[in-house]
Amino acid sequence: MPILMAVTVCVGVVAGAGGMCLGLLLHYIQHVAYGYSMHRLLSTQSFLQGVTNSTPERRIEALLVCSVVAGLGWWAMYRFGKPLVSVDKALKSDDPRTPVVSTVVNALLQIITVGLGSPLGREGAPREVGATLAGWLSHRIGLTPQESRVMVACGAGAGLAAVYNVPLSGTLFVLEVLLGTFTTAAAIPALLTSVIAATVAWIGLGNDAQYTVPTFELSDSLMAWSMLIGPIFGFAAYGFSRLVNMARSHAPRDWRLLPSCLLAFLLIGLAAIFYPQLLGNGKGPIQLGFNDGVSLQMAAILLILKALAMLICLRAGAGGGLLTPGMSLGAMLAIVMGGLWNHAFPVVPPGAYAIVGAAAFLAASMRMPITAIVMAVELTRVDHDYLFPVVFAVAGSSAALRICIRRFDKIHTPSMTLHKE
Repeated sequence: MPILMAVTVCVGVVAGAGGMCLGLLLHYIQHVAYGYSMHRLLSTQSFLQGVTNSTPERRIEALLVCSVVAGLGWWAMYRFGKPLVSVDKALKSDDPRTPVVSTVVNALLQIITVGLGSPLGREGAPREVGATLAGWLSHRIGLTPQESRVMVACGAGAGLAAVYNVPLSGTLFVLEVLLGTFTTAAAIPALLTSVIAATVAWIGLGNDAQYTVPTFELSDSLMAWSMLIGPIFGFAAYGFSRLVNMARSHAPRDWRLLPSCLLAFLLIGLAAIFYPQLLGNGKGPIQLGFNDGVSLQMAAILLILKALAMLICLRAGAGGGLLTPGMSLGAMLAIVMGGLWNHAFPVVPPGAYAIVGAAAFLAASMRMPITAIVMAVELTRVDHDYLFPVVFAVAGSSAALRICIRRFDKIHTPSMTLHKE
C-alpha cells in the first residue's frame, strides 16, 4: 500500500509537470507564430486576439509551416517510430504501457501544430504523455497489471486536469470514461492524481478558469429550451462522430501525408483570412459565444467552417484532440438554435445558450455525461443554478445518442467516441 500511494503521488506530479510544460510550449509557439505578447507567455491578450491582429499573410505563412511540420513529423513517426498505442487500447492489455518515444513525439506534434493554428485540440497530448509516464513508472516499480491499468488511466486523467485546471473533471474522466467504474480503489487514486496534477500546473499556468462568463439569470425560457433541445445535440454529435471516424480511417500514413497536409492547411489559411476564429482549438469562438460576441449568422458560418476544417485536418493525417473543438461546435450550434428560439419566446442571452450547448455536445460526442456536466462548471465556474439547464440538455443529448447507437450501429464500436486518439 505505501508503494502504491507513492506511485500515485508521483504520477500526479509528473502528469502535472508534463501538462504544464506542454501548455507553456503551446503559448510560446502561438506568440512566436502570430507575433503577440512576445515578452510574456501568459498575458491578457488571447490567441484569437493575436491572430485577428496579425496580417493575412502571416496567417497563411503560419499554416504553411504547420503543414510541413505535420506532414513530415507524422510521416517520420509512422515510418521510423514504434506504432502508437491509444490509452483505451493499453487499458485492455495485461501490459498497459505505451511506446514512450512515439507517444512523446506525437504529443509534441499535436501541441506544435495547434500552436501554429491547427483547428484540432490540445488535450490529447497531456493525456497521452501522462498515461505513458504512468505506465513506465508502474512497470519500473513492479505494480500488478491491474494496479498499472489504474495508474495509466489516472495519468491520462491527471494530464487533462493539469492542462485545463479541472481536477474533478479529470477524476470523473478516469472513472466514467477510461475505467468504467466508481469503486473506491479507483476513485481515490484518480482524485489524488488529478488534484496533484492541477496544483503542480498552477506553477506555470496559474489558477484561473479557462473561460470568463458574465452572470446569467436563470429563466423559464432557458429551462424550456434546454429540455427540448438536448436531443438535437445528441443527433448532431453522433453524425459528426461518424464523419470523424471516416476521416481518420482514410487518413494517409505514408509519403502522402505531406501533400495532404499542405493542401488542407493552405485551405484553412485562406479561410482564416476572412475568419480568423477558425484557427486554434476553438477556445476563442467559445469565449466569444459565452460573452454574447457572436451573432446568429456568424455562429452558423463558424459552425460549418469549423467542422469542415477539423474534418479536413483529420483526413489529411494531422493529429489532435476533439474536446475543445467539439465544445466550440456545440456552442455555435446552441447560439443558432437559441437565436431561432428567441424569435418566438422570451429572449435569453446567446451566451447562456452557448454554455448549455457546449456541455450537451461534449457529453454526447465523448460519451461522458457526468464528466461533461462537471467540466462545464469547472471550465466556466458558472453559478450553481446553471446546473439545471445543463443537466436537462445533457440528459437529452445522451438519450438521443443511445437511440442512434441502437438504431444505426449493428455492433457497438468504442472507436466512435471522439476521445479516442
